[in-house]
Amino acid sequence: MSHTFEMRSTSTPRGARLARRLAAHRLDIWGIPYGTGPHEEIVPVLGELTANAVQHGHVPSRDFHLLLDVTEPARAVRIEVTDTRTEHTPPDPADVRAPVGEDDSGRGLLLVAALATRWGWHLRSPGPGRTVWAEWAFTTTA
Repeated sequence: MSHTFEMRSTSTPRGARLARRLAAHRLDIWGIPYGTGPHEEIVPVLGELTANAVQHGHVPSRDFHLLLDVTEPARAVRIEVTDTRTEHTPPDPADVRAPVGEDDSGRGLLLVAALATRWGWHLRSPGPGRTVWAEWAFTTTA
């Protein structure tokens, strides 16, 4: 059995918050309850990816797209966030490094790398845009 949740949201901080809250609720309904380890790992990453779509992928009058897919019985979770900007692409997962000094940005992808089983990005086809994704493969139930 598979569960899928998709939505388009305005490329605003409010849109990112709404996407995170609705997806967190879906996870709870689908058997990954609030307060469990998997839920507490997935939701911050989902929040980071939607916030990045707003901060780094915003194009006026363009939305971002969220896809949340949960498959069973393997209990795999995949998040995809697509925006319409292509000139600034994320680093490759192997190249993510902590920011130097007192830089107060650049830590979000470190969070993604630490919590997800794997993550990456690709240019959208057909374009324009890019998709950043993260996956979890759980061996036990929530």
